Amino acid sequence: MVANTIKFLLNNELVKIENLDPNTTVLQYLREEQFKSGTKEGCASGDCGACTVVLAELDTENSGQLTYKSINSCITFVGNLHGKQLITVEDLKEGAQLHHAQQTIVDNHGSQCGFCTPGFVMSSFALHKQNNTPNRAEVLEALAGNLCRCTGYRSIIEAAMTSSKDAREDSFAKHYQATVAALTELEQLPTPALTGNGHNYIAPKNIDELATELTNEPKSTLVAGGTDLALSVTQNLATIDKLVYVGNVAELTTIEETETEIIIGSALPYSEFIDTLHHYYPDLGEMIERIGSKQVRNTGTLGGNVGNASPIGDMPPALIALGATMTLHVQGQERTILVEDYFVDYKKTVLKPSEFIKSIQIPKPTAGQTLKLYKISKRIDDDISAVLAAFFIEQEITENGQKITNVRLAFGGMAAIPKRSPVTEAILLGNSLTKALVAQAKEALTTDFQPMSDVRASDKYRMTVAQNLIEKCYIELQSANARKVIETRVVNHA
Repeated sequence: MVANTIKFLLNNELVKIENLDPNTTVLQYLREEQFKSGTKEGCASGDCGACTVVLAELDTENSGQLTYKSINSCITFVGNLHGKQLITVEDLKEGAQLHHAQQTIVDNHGSQCGFCTPGFVMSSFALHKQNNTPNRAEVLEALAGNLCRCTGYRSIIEAAMTSSKDAREDSFAKHYQATVAALTELEQLPTPALTGNGHNYIAPKNIDELATELTNEPKSTLVAGGTDLALSVTQNLATIDKLVYVGNVAELTTIEETETEIIIGSALPYSEFIDTLHHYYPDLGEMIERIGSKQVRNTGTLGGNVGNASPIGDMPPALIALGATMTLHVQGQERTILVEDYFVDYKKTVLKPSEFIKSIQIPKPTAGQTLKLYKISKRIDDDISAVLAAFFIEQEITENGQKITNVRLAFGGMAAIPKRSPVTEAILLGNSLTKALVAQAKEALTTDFQPMSDVRASDKYRMTVAQNLIEKCYIELQSANARKVIETRVVNHA
């Protein structure tokens, strides 16, 4: 059963949307339909954070609880709001009483022109809803997706660090149980859909509904977080005829661990699995923290990053280096392939008509294995990589040192697709890492790749950087090995 309507809470009011073009973003809806102009448009690409709003959703792991997430409203389609609570800057204060997130900005002189201020306030609001005494690192992460051009960040950071532990209870806390009840009721409604201007949107609730929808209309466009797809609408002024939202499909939004692997649903946002991956692969966790901003990671998904087949996607090289696999589904039939086999050519993949990514399986590390990741971009946070290098190296100790028994080197930004470097791998495999071997590997890389040139980097720059990253990895591994030797000697001596 399908209901041609979208229902959600706008602050504390129930809203129903019908007959609206599903290409409409949340930002457009707020400003043009609700006339709430506090949410600003700065870049329309999810970079500046002026459009930040907060979503409250039912916590799938803790019954009766809500989670609060900051998102970029400029790249979120309005249909994605179904069953959630949308919180905007207008409704934070009660009467003349400013909300804690607003008052601290005032007290710390955190606003000059004020254009970016609502976005900073909403990011701080979301942070304090989860943690009322955040430290500096947590504040920096929460605000990394918000740009300010005139105030300066020191006063804004100090404002966000101010404890809300003893702050006055806000309206959302007062209505907490009523919100949980309302969202629980919305969750029971039929599959939501939206039609307007001849364009359609539907949000299947389970994998069978999704498979059937794609079988009936194989040319539909899948959307999860929309952090990349929405740019075709906001930047290229395109329109999408049929959007199929996968964020409500239970089977695609889970994370599971077995003894040997981590299974991540294709529609699970980064913020839901970053801690797990950081536990097993610290470099991978740190790299994910540089994918977009907090707002982007709260909606962006692993399936989306892999699925769009971009040559500069951050996750594919890491997954390829790890030997990860992916499960593809079409109308009850599934197949599992290596992630590296998914990519055929620029923006071309092995997906069959109506087939979609169900999950990605990442092997857990074993003794002697190391994953090193290097993202080269003009900014540390929230930027597209010029080169991303992923090195998976497995070594065993022999009489002559440490011998490489398994190696996978994968690069993004070096070709039309993310891919491995087989010639370089062959140079390294079976040998011990030495300066001479690294020099040979660097030279072999010129056989594996003929990099592209674009606005982010020239071909010569990309090749030089990629070669130097091999040497950087060697130096770091040598340092790590030296530390292990020292630690072993200390333990033995003790």
